[in-house]
Amino acid sequence: MKRIAIDMDEVIADFNSKMIPIFNTRFNTQISLADLEGVTIQQLRPDIKEQVEAMIGEAGFFADLAVIPHSQRVIKKLTETYEVFITTAAMEFPLSFDAKFRWLAEHFPFISPMNIVFCGNKSILNADYLIDDNARHFEHFSGEGILFSAPHNKQVRGFRRVNNWLEIESMFSL
Repeated sequence: MKRIAIDMDEVIADFNSKMIPIFNTRFNTQISLADLEGVTIQQLRPDIKEQVEAMIGEAGFFADLAVIPHSQRVIKKLTETYEVFITTAAMEFPLSFDAKFRWLAEHFPFISPMNIVFCGNKSILNADYLIDDNARHFEHFSGEGILFSAPHNKQVRGFRRVNNWLEIESMFSL
């Protein structure tokens, strides 16, 4: 059975819909999703990078992210044909483990806890496909990287790209 590894943030969990309003309130600014084209918030505002990362690193930050449309249904269908793992680079924000685990249990209860991988460098993953919004994870990944579109990766080329879960559904002929 082929394996699909799926990233969490900006692939199944809508990070930006929470991050942008909280960022704007906390730092008294007005950025929009369009402002993040080609950059992360930390790259957009390097002057407050440490404060932004501390905010993201708060224990409950990831607890109530919205679910990316169609991801639940499509991933459920994928599990009928593929071995599916949720793989999140949580080592950057270690206090996020509990919130991310609980979020996955709530929104993706059909994914076994044994198929949830908290890691740093995703090159350790042994899968046929990795669906991720960050192309750096494909660099040493042995399978095929599939780039999930996000504002920060609009300029990235060289990988098969999907814009939403309906395209993934079509790609895997579900």
